[in-house]
Amino acid sequence: MYEMKSDDYHVFMQTLIPLAFRDLFPKEIWDALTEISHFFRDICSSKLNVEHIEMLQMNIVETLCKLEMIFPPLFFDSMEHLPIHLPFEAKAGGPVQY
Repeated sequence: MYEMKSDDYHVFMQTLIPLAFRDLFPKEIWDALTEISHFFRDICSSKLNVEHIEMLQMNIVETLCKLEMIFPPLFFDSMEHLPIHLPFEAKAGGPVQY
């Protein structure tokens, strides 16, 4: 993980996490990590559908609740709630390059 660029982290977060941790974690933890990975993959796509964004907006709340049940409260700070705002920002601004 040393000397990775931001694009490398995006690929790792959106694609490799579900594959890498499938056999290492129990199903509940793997499902939550997969859901957050799919959320970021969908929100970062070049084509956005308004209905799909609204579905993402509803599902991210449940996904973050699952993560809060798995990880201890010390893991979460003010940054972990920011994905809740991303679907609104995507609807308001549309897809943005870089």
